[in-house]
Amino acid sequence: MAIASRASFLLLLLITLSSISGNTNQAEARHLLESGLPEIPKPEIPLPQIPALPKPELPALPKPELPTLPKPELPAVPKPELPTLPKPELPKLEKAELPPLPKPEIPELPKPELPELPKPELPELPKPEIPELPKPELPTLPKPELPKLPELPKFPELPKPTLPGPKSP
Repeated sequence: MAIASRASFLLLLLITLSSISGNTNQAEARHLLESGLPEIPKPEIPLPQIPALPKPELPALPKPELPTLPKPELPAVPKPELPTLPKPELPKLEKAELPPLPKPEIPELPKPELPELPKPELPELPKPEIPELPKPELPTLPKPELPKLPELPKFPELPKPTLPGPKSP
């Protein structure tokens, strides 16, 4: 338990210190950008000469030849013959006969008689009278007259070109 709390404390301390030092780095970087840098002459360093090495050659290896193996042949397996089994004979069972059941007799019930109900008499209602309405008259509309279209100018007929017929041999 103590190790976990110590580790979390160290992590918190590291984060705090890095945020403090981050602000100072920004200020220093701004100061370096504002001031001019002196020009430093580039030193001339002679490049060392590397001697050329001969190309290594690998000796030719003989190609190994694989020996040819004879094709393995499987011996013919004889087919096993299944022995024939005799069919089992089941003993014959006699059919069980049930004794006949007597038919139950249902007694006849007398038909119930319903008394006749008197028919109710309905009063006759007078026929309602509907007044006749006058037929509406439709106003006559004048026939619309279409204006005559202007005649199109007549163009002279152009001669139709004749096409050569198919050549027969």
